[in-house]
Amino acid sequence: MQEPGSSECSSIVRPANEAAARDLRRVPIHPDHWYPLAWSSEVKRGHTHGVRFAGEPIVLVRTASGTVFALEDRCAHRQIPLRDGVVDGEAIRCCYHGWTYDCTGRCVNIPYLGRERLPNGVRAYPCRELEGLVFVFPGNPARAETTPLPSLGSIANHAYKTRRYARDVACHYSFMHENLMDMNHQFLHRRVMGQMSARSLGRRHGENWVEVDYTLDREGGSRPLGETVALGQSAPGSPTDNDVMTVRTDYPYQTLQIRNPKSALMLDLWAVYVPLDREQRTTRAFGLVSVKRPRMRVLLDVAWPVLIWFTERIFKEDRWAVEREQQAHDEQGADWNHEVFPVINELRDLLRRCGAQASRRVIPIETPVAPGD
Repeated sequence: MQEPGSSECSSIVRPANEAAARDLRRVPIHPDHWYPLAWSSEVKRGHTHGVRFAGEPIVLVRTASGTVFALEDRCAHRQIPLRDGVVDGEAIRCCYHGWTYDCTGRCVNIPYLGRERLPNGVRAYPCRELEGLVFVFPGNPARAETTPLPSLGSIANHAYKTRRYARDVACHYSFMHENLMDMNHQFLHRRVMGQMSARSLGRRHGENWVEVDYTLDREGGSRPLGETVALGQSAPGSPTDNDVMTVRTDYPYQTLQIRNPKSALMLDLWAVYVPLDREQRTTRAFGLVSVKRPRMRVLLDVAWPVLIWFTERIFKEDRWAVEREQQAHDEQGADWNHEVFPVINELRDLLRRCGAQASRRVIPIETPVAPGD
């Protein structure tokens, strides 16, 4: 029995290997992947759009022909943001002195010097558009061509209706991966979803991925309307929903799929978490939620506002939780979590293993040395 006022948790001695383990909350996301930095609709023809990746300022430019390219958001001359510049045909001109850059970042004109003796330009990033998202490859550009764009689930399937979302969350990206993969936190959503309990059916993992299957059993109350809209009606007379949920992190992306007892895919979620600041304590979550249309397709359209309300409530509660986790980490100065769920420990190992080894910064383009120097 404990002495009055004492606490078994106040004097925990951590194993040496745990103390030496790399703090996941300080592991930078790996840049050698395609990341969405904006919606296509945000980058208007003939305009610029400023974004960030892990503290690196990037400007997205949509040219007169409709093509999008991405450059370091600093003019090589006086470091003025190029997002304040002027799109001129297929190039962009800095708003300060009119230095002009093409899609490769090369400086192609300085109005008061002409086109000779031009300096080097600015860094260009490989850039692609896919299903209404603008993807940028912020890492080694030589690897962009051999790195495929992610599969975005059921967004292109007309049998599904898709909701798109992007939300800023004040936490390290790893907290977002853990939150979605750990369905044992359903108690957090009791006011929205009722009394639910998760049961793990099994987990699998590979070099760059981890996944787990769940069923969610209802312990009390009726099925929320938003859940019914997303998944359809339960089997007649069934005391539980019997749907199987599979959550997978395929670094750096994450998916959640729900299949009904007949193995039909009812809900298909794709998500990625893009760090915005250099410390990677602010994350923009991009997501695509695709819901299977019923036979009477118009029913889902009518009920769509209910689904939006339902998912917004869930996301609001999840954001509250992960931001409190980040706050605790910052106050304690380290990761004091005592995780006991095997799949989350496997996920953490994956995120450490696949993450970058050190903080990154923009490397200036070297100026060529003149002959004789």
